[in-house]
Amino acid sequence: MKIHEYQAKELLRQYGVPTPRGVACFSVDEALTAAQQLGGSVWVVKAQIHAGGRGKGGGVKVAKSLDEVRAHAQAILGMQLVTHQTGPQGQTVRRLLVEEGAAIAREFYLGMVVDRSRQRVALIASSEGGMEIEEVAAHSPEKIKTEWIDPVAGLTDVQADATARAIGLPEAAQADVRAVLQGLYRAFVEKDAMLAEINPLILTADHRVVALDCKFNFDSNALYRHPELVALRDLDEEDPAEVEASKFDLSYIQLDGDIGCLVNGAGLAMATMDIIKLYGGSPANFLDVGGGATTEKVTEAFKLMLRNPKLQAILVNIFGGIMKCDVIAQGVVAAAREVQLTVPLVVRLEGTNVELGKQILAESGLPIISANNMADAAEKVVAAARG
Repeated sequence: MKIHEYQAKELLRQYGVPTPRGVACFSVDEALTAAQQLGGSVWVVKAQIHAGGRGKGGGVKVAKSLDEVRAHAQAILGMQLVTHQTGPQGQTVRRLLVEEGAAIAREFYLGMVVDRSRQRVALIASSEGGMEIEEVAAHSPEKIKTEWIDPVAGLTDVQADATARAIGLPEAAQADVRAVLQGLYRAFVEKDAMLAEINPLILTADHRVVALDCKFNFDSNALYRHPELVALRDLDEEDPAEVEASKFDLSYIQLDGDIGCLVNGAGLAMATMDIIKLYGGSPANFLDVGGGATTEKVTEAFKLMLRNPKLQAILVNIFGGIMKCDVIAQGVVAAAREVQLTVPLVVRLEGTNVELGKQILAESGLPIISANNMADAAEKVVAAARG
């Protein structure tokens, strides 16, 4: 789950990380009032969407008068902001953050991710703040400093100070940087984050260290522990199909292809998409119905896939362990009838009660294409989609 920049900064402040003063706004009038309340003579008007690259797309503007605040707010609110992370369709801007201006002397990058291979949180820092860390890694990898944090000891003073020195922060700012790094780490761990970025972390002209921008992604599987984070969820920023899928406990991600996939188990789902690609097809989605799919869940899964205008065929690939093949077969037949399925349907069943499941499909009277194994299923569904 992602949150907006202004929400991420509020979280940082709870952990002692300094950020610019700012106000979230939902209208032009609110933006103007926010600038007046903040005072000063320079403000930044920032689009709030769940994507990076907002500045390059025209979603971040500096205002040096209240008239400019109004003009920028009018231009940004409601715009279809296109960045390298939104795709060509862009994202509608529904919220703004109006912040006080900052006198930037230098910019740095800080990030934290879970390194699964080492089973630790990795702290990534660079002197190249304001740039995408992928670009820095590709062109100037020597400018990236990485520390792996012991989950028992936490981020130590030694590691924090070494990181600050490695990216060129002055000794005078070391204590402040240490507080920022350790605060970011505590937020990361206590809130079950999967990614955190401060880009840029700035050193101001008066030698203060401030988080000028911030991003958090959280582990959706841990949200039951964090109702305060769930309350921050902005459904307007999420794929409507994925939001609908979550209501039925379905794991669904829409892709660019034309062959729908309904599978039980994430590993089998990945293998199914791979073999479709191997046989020359293109998956339209990742869809894991889990180990306890009901007729209702299967029906909703079909409805989700059928929303995709590109859909040309569907492959149901089920291994019946906990889920019995006859139960899933009944669900597939009921779902196909309810949604009045008009695209070819290929079904591969294996496991508990497989023969009974195949019998149910054969006697359904529906034009279901039966497959004997994954290779046979992939070959048949690709042929059906092309036909």
